[in-house]
Amino acid sequence: MRNMAYTRRYLKTNMNSISNLIDKIENKNLWDKELELERNEYLKVKGSIDTNVYLVKNGSLRIFVVDKNEEHTIRFGYKDNLIVSLDSFLNEKPSDFYIQALKRTTVKVINKEKYTSFIESSDENKRMWLDILESFILQQMERERDILTSSPLERYNRVLKRSPQLFQEIPNKYIASYLRMTPETLSRIKKS
Repeated sequence: MRNMAYTRRYLKTNMNSISNLIDKIENKNLWDKELELERNEYLKVKGSIDTNVYLVKNGSLRIFVVDKNEEHTIRFGYKDNLIVSLDSFLNEKPSDFYIQALKRTTVKVINKEKYTSFIESSDENKRMWLDILESFILQQMERERDILTSSPLERYNRVLKRSPQLFQEIPNKYIASYLRMTPETLSRIKKS
């Protein structure tokens, strides 16, 4: 329980860091461009290198991998979220991840070189970026632990508490994939 409280507190700090970082990028007008994606259009496909950072202005996206013809959703992005193919961003190599628009979506784009230069321009920017990365790691660890040790109901309740907006923005079949349960199980849990 102590770890969950720490993670929640850290997530709140992370949201502030993301908001502050976005505000600073906006104020300096660093975005390279805006992209409009249609429903089901891909922002990134498996095997491609993508070192951009994206801000979701509207709409929603999912990051997923395919294993033996089965899709596994690992992350979502919706209004005011930053989204990135983190492995490709960090190592500048092709990634197995896909990023797909779930509905008509607009994203702002900043390339890695400009983003990195901005982050390195001040200690405050570095601290915000580090906070965001640390929070991301904690979220991933919490999610992995939940998938390995928690019941479907517990996973659902934790995600509902942590990200209630998810259930307004994302179709149930993708939430079910993210929670590693069938859409039918998710539907039963939501009704109970």
